[in-house]
Amino acid sequence: MTMSDPAAVATNHDSHRRASTTGLAVAGAGILLFNIAPFLNWVDPGGDANPRTGYETDSLVPFIAYLGLGLLAAMAYAMKRAYRAQHRGLTLVSMAVGLAATLQCIAFAINPMGGLERGDGLDPQLGVFVALIGAIVWSIGSGLLAREIEGDDIHDTSDYRGATTR
Repeated sequence: MTMSDPAAVATNHDSHRRASTTGLAVAGAGILLFNIAPFLNWVDPGGDANPRTGYETDSLVPFIAYLGLGLLAAMAYAMKRAYRAQHRGLTLVSMAVGLAATLQCIAFAINPMGGLERGDGLDPQLGVFVALIGAIVWSIGSGLLAREIEGDDIHDTSDYRGATTR
């Protein structure tokens, strides 16, 4: 009688599945939309002053946009290299950054940052709302991708059902 590796003989239908690219595409659309937002007007100080873009308003705006591009590139790389076409940890980080960007945009729409220390009475402009939509779409796409199957070894064993019902 020979002992065989349970992972080698498993017939679990998940062993050959790959993550769908839908979540990555949705996240990518949101990230690209968020990257357009820094070029748009974010606040209007009123009076004779010109409206300020996302770049002029807060350096965190373009930083989050560029961070999103980096996460998108990493998730696309994982889609090509990972056994089941996604790395859940990376996807969850992307979702967390997307949620943080969403919260930042909501806070900015309620009370624009950058003018309080100067005493400006700032009104939010189109860029804030474009970024908000982009961040929401980014978060949803990352969440959709995170729900997909991942390349965990446990998916190839008979213990999969027991491990997922705890």
